[in-house]
Amino acid sequence: MADRFNVSAASLRESLSGKAASAAMSVAIVSSLAGPQAAQAETVWPNTLTARLEALALLQTLNADLLSHDSATETLRRWCEDHRLGPATAITAERVHGPDKSADAAVLAALNAAPGEVVRYRHVRLACGERVLSEADNWYLPAKLTPEMNRELDESDTPFGVVVKGLNFHRHTLSAVLLAKPLAEGWDVAGVAPATGEAAGYAIPGQVIQHRAVLTNAAGEPFSVVVETYTDKVLPDRAP
Repeated sequence: MADRFNVSAASLRESLSGKAASAAMSVAIVSSLAGPQAAQAETVWPNTLTARLEALALLQTLNADLLSHDSATETLRRWCEDHRLGPATAITAERVHGPDKSADAAVLAALNAAPGEVVRYRHVRLACGERVLSEADNWYLPAKLTPEMNRELDESDTPFGVVVKGLNFHRHTLSAVLLAKPLAEGWDVAGVAPATGEAAGYAIPGQVIQHRAVLTNAAGEPFSVVVETYTDKVLPDRAP
């Protein structure tokens, strides 16, 4: 898939070179993600080694599944169905309205945007039934989309990946971070002791995985940068 990634290497190297560039991309994009998340009940699992192992295995499985497919929406649909997360397996999108978040230098570099080129912003929550599974911040180039696609993005809550499916796009991951760590480093040597105050249950962080990616069309041209933050609701309920 990397050989189809036609983003200007020179442009990316100039703006985002080496480890400093990676950190710059992370700070620049993550700093753009301020805003309230959908309020959901806290997810609490049993505070046992077995339960924490299961949580870690599920998160790593979902992470690998997301990384190996171009459409996060379709991956979440299968995940919701396979793990029976809701009465309906269809993934629904809810637009989060508010001030647009401007595309910073890191986003513009990843998009290979021309000076003055219009960049639009879209923020949605993806849900399976009542469970909000992820929030996505998306910066895209409307000039690379068809008029019909732009109209649907402006006038509906349809997930971005569904709208642009006709572009036969490919996804190129910039970073993937496991935000939730059910087991501490060295758990296999030291074992896992319940943290103080958590003896009755393990409270899973509200944000568990974050991906940053560039989408390219069939010609290898970048047209979207997306930051997807997955919530604890990707995990099935377990009674503590």
